[in-house]
Amino acid sequence: MAKGGAGKLRLKVLGVGSSMNKDSFSTETLKIVLGMVNQNNADTKLLNLNNTPLPIYNHKESTEMINVNQAVELVNWADAIILATPDYHGSMSGSLKNFLDYFWSEFAGKTFGYICASHEKGLTVMDQMRTVIRQCYGWSLPYGISINSSQDFNEKREITNERLLERLNYIARDLVVYGGLIHEQFKKDLESTINNSYAVRYR
Repeated sequence: MAKGGAGKLRLKVLGVGSSMNKDSFSTETLKIVLGMVNQNNADTKLLNLNNTPLPIYNHKESTEMINVNQAVELVNWADAIILATPDYHGSMSGSLKNFLDYFWSEFAGKTFGYICASHEKGLTVMDQMRTVIRQCYGWSLPYGISINSSQDFNEKREITNERLLERLNYIARDLVVYGGLIHEQFKKDLESTINNSYAVRYR
């Protein structure tokens, strides 16, 4: 595995794009952020649910399908995750909620960042994503990224909003720094004999 400075293992960051629109601005922004994450000495992978759709989750049925196996492999690989979604009626996309339904303990000890394409800032959308992750004992950055395609991009699909670019740089850096701290501490707690941490249930 690639290493960062002073022999430290590089953080592994998964981006999950959930729009079914092949020209999605939320997924486009996610790709930009993943590139910035690379510049912060972390490794990245992308799971685009438009290209890798998952069947509707049903815990009574077998999930031995190639796309499900790929999603499970990527989530297990990741130390931190960025979720990107369009704003659909004040909520996340159905494909993202379905993706989240497949997991629980896999999210513990991982830090999450959020991107939402919305004409209304996507605050309720990001609150709902945080709620799901909190229920799964994951950690969330205290802010998310809201994009408005008509205001933040030009006709060439280039970001023209300097404030947005600044915030994208924030989330790329903060996810690596704080995500790394949480991931390392969670690993230490898993490997230790302490019994006063929520990590105990994941040993």
